[in-house]
Amino acid sequence: MSLAAVEASLALAAERGGDLTPAVYARLFARLPQMEAEFWRDRSGAIRGEMLARVFEVILDLAGPRAYAEQMIGTEYVTHDAYGIPRALFPVFFAVVAEAVEAACGDGWTPAMADGWAALLADIDAMLGKLAA
Repeated sequence: MSLAAVEASLALAAERGGDLTPAVYARLFARLPQMEAEFWRDRSGAIRGEMLARVFEVILDLAGPRAYAEQMIGTEYVTHDAYGIPRALFPVFFAVVAEAVEAACGDGWTPAMADGWAALLADIDAMLGKLAA
């Protein structure tokens, strides 16, 4: 997986789309409308923004040094169980983030970016599969 391609996609998405939080959650809620009710306390969007910031940190760690991402995903997997969030939604959320990044990049999205994100999502699916076992 190419850290450079994933980083480049995030930088381009931020440049073109600004804060991706509204775009990511609009996509999530369009795909899984029942999830919007889970954010009932988040009137300002701060919880969603913090959650997405952590997801970006995990993505960059997975694409690069892999210092803590697997542990972070494992911890959040268990934490979200306590919130009643089905584990099957984790890979969906990461895929939604990838789609929002691609959409924000527009015509700047490259095959290397697509390959980097595809590898990243496959790694996440594999990690989640181990956690579910």
